[in-house]
Amino acid sequence: MESTLICVLLLLNTYINSGHSEDDDALPTASVKIVNPQSLLYPGETVTLQCDISDYTDWTYRWFRDNHHLPSQTSKAIDITIPITQTGQAGQYRCEGLRTDRPQRSQPIVVVTISVTALPNSTLTVKPNPAFTGEKVTLKCSVTYDSSWNYQWYKDWNFNVVPQSVSHTITGDTLTISRAAESDQGQYWCEGNRVSRPTSSQPGDPVTLTVEGLPKATLTVEPNPVFPGETVTLTCSVESDSIWSYKWYKDRNDNVVSQSGRHTITGDTLTINGATVNEGPYWCQGERDSRPTSSSISDPVTITVNALPTALVKIVTPQGLLYPGETVTLRCDISDYTDWTYRWFRNNEEPPIQTRKTITISLPDQAGQYRCAGKRRDRPQKSCRSSALPIIITDYQPKTTLTSDKENIFTGDRVTLSCTVESPGWKFYWYRHRPDSTPVTTTSGYSYTLSWVSVSDGGQYWCRAGRGDPVYYTLYSDPVQINITDQPQPVLSISSQWLNPGDSVTLSCEVDKTSIVWRFSWYRTVPYRAGLPSLSDKSYSLQPLSDNVTSEDSYTQIPAGPTPTGGYVCRAGRGDPVYDTFYSEPQFLWSGDLQPSASLTVNPNTTQHFTSKSLSLICELKGNSTGWRLKRHTETARRSECPSTWRSITESTCTITSLTTWHSGVFWCESGSGENSNAVNITVNDGDVILESPVHPVTEGDSVTLTCTFRHQGTNPKLKTDFYKDGTLIKNETTGEMTIPIVSKSDEGFYKCKSDEGESPESWVTVRVSPVVSPGSSTSVLVLVVVGLLVAGVLLVILLVLLVRYQNRKGSCFNRIFWPPQPQRTNQDPQQDQGSTQGQAPDTVYTCLHGDTNIYDTINSSDNNDNDVAGASAAGPSHVTYAQIQLKKLDKKKKEKRNYPKENPVYSEVKTGKATAAAGRFDVTYAEVDLQKRAKAKKKRETATPPEPESVYSLVKPYTAPAAARPVDVTYAEVDLQKKNKAKKKRERATPPEADSVYSRLKPR
Repeated sequence: MESTLICVLLLLNTYINSGHSEDDDALPTASVKIVNPQSLLYPGETVTLQCDISDYTDWTYRWFRDNHHLPSQTSKAIDITIPITQTGQAGQYRCEGLRTDRPQRSQPIVVVTISVTALPNSTLTVKPNPAFTGEKVTLKCSVTYDSSWNYQWYKDWNFNVVPQSVSHTITGDTLTISRAAESDQGQYWCEGNRVSRPTSSQPGDPVTLTVEGLPKATLTVEPNPVFPGETVTLTCSVESDSIWSYKWYKDRNDNVVSQSGRHTITGDTLTINGATVNEGPYWCQGERDSRPTSSSISDPVTITVNALPTALVKIVTPQGLLYPGETVTLRCDISDYTDWTYRWFRNNEEPPIQTRKTITISLPDQAGQYRCAGKRRDRPQKSCRSSALPIIITDYQPKTTLTSDKENIFTGDRVTLSCTVESPGWKFYWYRHRPDSTPVTTTSGYSYTLSWVSVSDGGQYWCRAGRGDPVYYTLYSDPVQINITDQPQPVLSISSQWLNPGDSVTLSCEVDKTSIVWRFSWYRTVPYRAGLPSLSDKSYSLQPLSDNVTSEDSYTQIPAGPTPTGGYVCRAGRGDPVYDTFYSEPQFLWSGDLQPSASLTVNPNTTQHFTSKSLSLICELKGNSTGWRLKRHTETARRSECPSTWRSITESTCTITSLTTWHSGVFWCESGSGENSNAVNITVNDGDVILESPVHPVTEGDSVTLTCTFRHQGTNPKLKTDFYKDGTLIKNETTGEMTIPIVSKSDEGFYKCKSDEGESPESWVTVRVSPVVSPGSSTSVLVLVVVGLLVAGVLLVILLVLLVRYQNRKGSCFNRIFWPPQPQRTNQDPQQDQGSTQGQAPDTVYTCLHGDTNIYDTINSSDNNDNDVAGASAAGPSHVTYAQIQLKKLDKKKKEKRNYPKENPVYSEVKTGKATAAAGRFDVTYAEVDLQKRAKAKKKRETATPPEPESVYSLVKPYTAPAAARPVDVTYAEVDLQKKNKAKKKRERATPPEADSVYSRLKPR
């Protein structure tokens, strides 16, 4: 074919040349020839074409395929690649040339047609197909072309080349799979390759290899699980219908089971005789001559040998210790399965006719060791024999022990009796008064509870226990005495029933039976309200205090603000559930201070009253509270309201028209919401003397007058009266009145009066600390200014005179005379001076200054009364004044600040009295004067804050005048200037120091 094509091309070229030879002006011709390859063309190869133009040079070439210009091809020779899928004609190619000189173009003369010859085919064969797992498979590839080829194998896709491996062997045109597996399934094809053209064949059509699994062997075991000694049958079968023989394996694949005494092989069956323990695993496999020659191995099967059910002997009744004379019931329990027939053994001997699950034996004759076993028709047909159960007898009769959970039992309480015995399973029998009587009750438990007991439930109790049928009894317990007393009522006490504002109060709750662990509840009384816990007489309801349950028998309440007056109650409880005592009788906390809600006033305004007199008590309301009522508390703890029998009730006023001693007590007002007024302690006396004292507390600095009043005041209005404080005589008066001009906290106490008419009851006088005066108070400032100026002026004059005289006369003894010289007097005590001879002038004194010695001096207060004074001793009363002035060095240490108002005023305390001597009487004056000195302030000085005081004490001592014709009035004044002591103690009043004393006799004008 190749030679034919060449001949055609040569003939065509000859024809063209001969047709134009005669025309010398014909265009040059262009012809196309195949340069390479010179033989047949195959898909995928590259062909080189060349354009030859006769004559001339400098040609530019143009190429055409099937008359379509190929602009990219301008060379003389071009390469054309044939597509791999191309067969038959691949197109006609021609060329022409162009140039700039003449001739400018050529003409095509030879056209080349390119024809493509198809590649040779490859053929694949597979044997066997389908194949079984494990079989050998052979794949063979052949190409129709006779030349020698090399082969390449593909699986599933073009790029998956099957390589040489252990399971895949490639030899020439053959691929061998040694043991087919499911993974070898798929599409296979092959392709030939060689060095000469064509270099490869076309891939053959794919062949699908199918790998089928071997038939499955199935192993069954009957029975499984098995019990020891049973026969086991193993059966092997293959799903294929062909005739199979079987091979057996145990424990591992290469351990073939052979015929033996324990193993019997018959066809598809393996029999195991007398299984004892777990065996296996076992496998089986089928074999035959035709394909497939074997089955797959079966799944392994393990033979499980279960233990036989176990029998167990138990004592049903009684439990615990066993005693002679009891009947014991035994039971044989076999785990799992039913329909057992039982066998019993005593001391390894099987007694006849004992086939039931339970048996009954009598003690002590049938004691011993007992076993049991079971048998049945179905599998398993027997059980294991039980362990031995020894029946042991205790050789004594047990005794019960009776106890009570409470020692002190009260009515309404509950008590639990407990009867214990050393072994279980008993019933308990309870006896009262006599142990041989009919039981009070019988209980299955060991306790017996008496609920809500009364006194009649007391007495002696016994118990005993019994069990079995017939009943076996224990001995009786020892008796327990149950004593039941009435429900207790605690006694509440208050640390102080009269308190100052802000003071704390301690409540104490006492129960008679102190050995019991009680918990205490605390309450405050409020007017009766339904729904709240209340006292039995419904006089009050009870409101719990905060943290009202305590384990201690005391409760301290620290009030904020005014004292919380009113009633308080306590109660004790114990146990769970709680047993409570009665509520205590209420105790009341009173305050004499006026309350913000209401105040109680009395008329007459005194705490003591005579019988048969009238008394009005008025509740003065200060707020919107309503429902006020007057309450009274007596020494006998009786409480009452103002009844109609008291003759008169008008709104908030209760009038008692005729008092009796029964009316004595503490009175207060109480609102419907529980608010309380101040309290007043009223004493009604049927004697002849009472002490009129303030009803309400008085404030420090006030003046207080106590009056001793007599029932028959008109007959003797002014009797000599003695006044007592806290049982000590403090003063006697002829006016029947005692006045405390400036009352202090130390004046607080019990007061009474006594005279020839009788003795009054005691009354308590309460003194409150004076409130701090505001710095802006104009009244306080005015008082400070006036008192300060007066006292400072007087003391300044005295101090200046004495200090000048002291400096001038220091270390010497001298006689200072302000008046003309008089007869000399001795330097003695003022009392001795008063007893000097009448003829001596009372205006002269000898003065000697020696350190701590006293200085006596004569001071003339006027230069114009010499004559009057000269005749005083003879003609009439003599007024003599002595002044003792002590100067002490001031200590540097700051003393304790007194409890004075912030303005630190100057206090002057003056006490007066009369004394009678042989010739007359004298007046005595005590004066205490405090001068305050400015202290250094460490902070910014506050307005109107005066300095620390420098105290000046003036003490006037009584003087006994000499026997004269007239009374003599004598006054002594002792003035102390002191600085603060180092110790921060409160200085007692009117106690002057002893050092540096100056005595001066002052002659009044």
